[in-house]
Amino acid sequence: MELNERKQRLLMALVERHIRDGQPVGSKTLAQGGGLAVSPATIRNIMAELEDLGLLISPHTSAGRVPTERGYRLYVDTLLASSAMRSPDHQQLRDELRQLLAPDQSPQELVSQASRTLAELTRMAGLVAAPRRQVSTLRQVEFLPLSGQRVLVILVVNRSEVQNRIIHTAREYDESELRQAANYINYTYGGCDLDAICDGLLSTMAADRAQMDALMQTTLDVAGQALRQSGDEESDYVVSGESNLLDSAEADSIDKLRDLFNAFNHKRDILHLLERSMKADGVQIFIGRESGYQPFEEYSLVSAPYRLENGPVGVLAVVGPTRMDYEKVIPTVDITARILSAALNQL
Repeated sequence: MELNERKQRLLMALVERHIRDGQPVGSKTLAQGGGLAVSPATIRNIMAELEDLGLLISPHTSAGRVPTERGYRLYVDTLLASSAMRSPDHQQLRDELRQLLAPDQSPQELVSQASRTLAELTRMAGLVAAPRRQVSTLRQVEFLPLSGQRVLVILVVNRSEVQNRIIHTAREYDESELRQAANYINYTYGGCDLDAICDGLLSTMAADRAQMDALMQTTLDVAGQALRQSGDEESDYVVSGESNLLDSAEADSIDKLRDLFNAFNHKRDILHLLERSMKADGVQIFIGRESGYQPFEEYSLVSAPYRLENGPVGVLAVVGPTRMDYEKVIPTVDITARILSAALNQL
């Protein structure tokens, strides 16, 4: 929808005033503080036209108006098309995020920290979907024998991420056997995706098990467990700052907030929404019912994918009321995604 300059300026001023105050905005308020240089009567006429276009609505018997979902969408699209948005100092934000999201943390720690940081910076709920595990690339593996048919596995994946796990084997192995198996795996499969090793190469080895020598038998026994990704190691996403949403909730919207909290717990709808955001190039914004999910009818989600060298691996997002401060939230989400990507690529 295209508006002339005067209508667009009035809509932008009204939305910004409503975001700031949380109250219906009247013509007198806009005439006094909107910087529009037109009379209240003219403002009333324009507001009526915007209401006819479905961009504003009059709640209850109030003389003021509030934006509809369509009004917020036009406001956000206009912001995104502008050359510069009012936002926190970008360099200061980057410096702060680089300290919080330093690459000396594990991916799980980085995801948790990013979620907390988004919540603290925006005073809303921060969500970060955990990195997809299939992007892990084997760099090196070591096996150390333990007592009771147990083996300590030391995995180095991606650039320098170290994972330790204990597996149970069919029999006890001595240090020499395990060293030979590790040397074979490192030489043959170094640089391969872990899922490709397990699902493809190891299944081929299993088909020829009867013809394997002792080294291959050992390799198959330990590699199948050692290199398998565990879906239980981390949650699907981390959410922080749910309590922030209570501060902005109106008395008549507590039931909506309860539905949203239930959605956080059940995860399925939000994961589907984040999956849609994974395919976006840059920031993706769902306002109210645009998400397609009932719990989000009075809330917005601003998201951006974060990436490794071979593409997007996860999504981070901020969830808040539709009258959130988009000018602050959008660049905060965008910059956080870029800093998190940079930190993960240094692991």
